[in-house]
Amino acid sequence: QVQLVESGGGLVQAGDSLTLSCAASGHTFSPYRMAWFRQDPGKSREFVAALSWSGGTTVYADSVKGRFTISRDVAKNTVYLQMNSLKLEDTAVYYCAAHTTGDPHGDSSSAGRYDFWGQGTQVTVSS
Repeated sequence: QVQLVESGGGLVQAGDSLTLSCAASGHTFSPYRMAWFRQDPGKSREFVAALSWSGGTTVYADSVKGRFTISRDVAKNTVYLQMNSLKLEDTAVYYCAAHTTGDPHGDSSSAGRYDFWGQGTQVTVSS
């Protein structure tokens, strides 16, 4: 069983930066990939970024490309989301997810590929 715990959310102003962390625990944590999704109330969960755990290859949603950076610390079983130049539309609950079973390839932006999810951390961007 894998447990994911996000932290680092908060209230910031537009243009500010924020870094989210997701610490994973569990027996022999070795996912295929890790990802961040976000969800605003009344909207569906949206893919933000993904990273292959072994090679570090990254994928980003067009809406955050050039502003957000996903990274990992394998020794700490932790994945990060560095968010720069935050916009009002980045306001959402951000979720960390781990893909650990099944086909290791395929669309990394599909929420259905991920087996474990964190509880989410709120990011609010104000003007």
